[in-house]
Amino acid sequence: MQPANTPSSNDVAAVERMVFGKNRLLWIGVTAVMVPLAVLLGLQYRWLIELQRHSTIARQAALENYLGAIANDVSYFFTSTADRVLTLPTNAYDEATIQEAARFFKSRNLDGVRRAFVVTYQPIPKLFFYDEDTRSMVEQAEPSPDSQAVWVATSPWSTLHKTLGEIVSTDFAVNGHDPDRRIILIPVTDDNHFLIAITGLIVDQAYFVEKVLPLSIQKSLPKFDDPKALWVCVHDSRGRCLYPDQPCTPIEPDRAERALEFVFPDWTLSLQGDLAVPEHWAHANFVINVTLSTALAVVLLGGIAFTVRTAMREMKLSAMKNEFVSNVSHELRTPLASIRVFGELMRHGRVREPSKVAQYGLHIETESRRLSQLINNILDFSHIESGQKIYSFQTADFEQVVRNTLDAYEVRIRDQGFDLEYIGPGRALPAMQMDTGAMDRAMANLVDNAIKYSKDDGKITVRLQCNAREVLLSVADEGIGIPADEHDRVFERFHRVSTGLVHDVKGTGLGLSLVQHIVNAHGGTVSLESELGEGSTFTIHLPIGWQPKQTGRGQHGSGLDR
Repeated sequence: MQPANTPSSNDVAAVERMVFGKNRLLWIGVTAVMVPLAVLLGLQYRWLIELQRHSTIARQAALENYLGAIANDVSYFFTSTADRVLTLPTNAYDEATIQEAARFFKSRNLDGVRRAFVVTYQPIPKLFFYDEDTRSMVEQAEPSPDSQAVWVATSPWSTLHKTLGEIVSTDFAVNGHDPDRRIILIPVTDDNHFLIAITGLIVDQAYFVEKVLPLSIQKSLPKFDDPKALWVCVHDSRGRCLYPDQPCTPIEPDRAERALEFVFPDWTLSLQGDLAVPEHWAHANFVINVTLSTALAVVLLGGIAFTVRTAMREMKLSAMKNEFVSNVSHELRTPLASIRVFGELMRHGRVREPSKVAQYGLHIETESRRLSQLINNILDFSHIESGQKIYSFQTADFEQVVRNTLDAYEVRIRDQGFDLEYIGPGRALPAMQMDTGAMDRAMANLVDNAIKYSKDDGKITVRLQCNAREVLLSVADEGIGIPADEHDRVFERFHRVSTGLVHDVKGTGLGLSLVQHIVNAHGGTVSLESELGEGSTFTIHLPIGWQPKQTGRGQHGSGLDR
């Protein structure tokens, strides 16, 4: 594990600049996306509100125009019926020739007419109804609801007849005093404008509701694909729904009302429905635009965040690589300097004692091994990054590999004041398929890691054990430990744990990355147990009986020394 050196003020400032730059880029990206989007949606919403206002007016006007067309068609039906039925010949108004009226009614189409009648005033007022069964005019001598309704309707003109008043207007008149008997009549006068007779008809309301009104609606309303787009309701003065058969429920705001002014002024004609006005299309378009704009904003913001994150990661990686180069330079200089110094002393004959020569030679050998390990790590990392790492698997004794590695490091371990304890498996291990050179380097990196980051007089424990499923090799130190939140990152390349240092050390930041890659290539895993101030234990897990699929390229590895 390789903690970082104490950060300088320049390093802190660089980190702060990176964080500030990242936040600024994110805010710039958010502003560049959200502000134009918000303005566009705001303008669309304003236009929608304005369109809604105009559409409401247009919709109401359209409904009222449709209602007007229906009412006008109804009025035309009754005026044309009255003009056809009530225009009698002149001899039909005399009591003696009243049957001429019957012959006239017989020749006319009386659809929409429940009863036709004539009121004569010479010599006295008499009421004659047309009887369709006998095809004759029958005097109504006995009072009946129909006769009473007729006398009430004609009473204003009867009063004028009694007073010999002149009748100025002889247009059609409608009387609805009796809601069940709507009467259309026309006064008949002589050349002096005196009343001589009244002809009239009682409207067939059932025929109107069943025949006339549906036909008027069909002619007056446009054809819609949806039969429920528009529909008409008719209510009488008592609130009863006369048309259609089922009650009509008002639907706002697409609703308009008006009275059937001619014949049925107390009936309310209402039109309601869902008109396809531009507002509806605009509203649907606005909803679609909001949805698409939101999705686009999410995509753009996600892209910006991803780009910024990638850029910051590359910047961080670049900084870590620069630090890696600096550390490698230091790591190379240190053993080379030691080798050069000891070599010069021995070359110039300044060391004459055999014990000193042996000691210096051992130091040169140790530093050479250290230098060789460093170069091998760099080469392995280069091959892994380029996808050209090749492992040569063969049957090997893993315990022997472990012992050889410890023998090579024993001098360095003892020389630096560490105690080394090796605990063997206690029994023979099964033969395993492995690249002995690669596994030697993995073990060496773990030991070197423990040496660097243990206390000066600490203890390093190497334990090799076996169970039914796997062989376990653990390297434990009594060093500074690793925070729990850093456990998953110690194997990342170039990552350096930020902890308090026991001493200033350099490192390439590749050791644990290479350990993980090598172990993974052997079908195993690497685990970590650590507590701050107590030390760390790295354990290699190798499955028993594992066989390589093929001898060839290894996989890309990632990880970092701590």
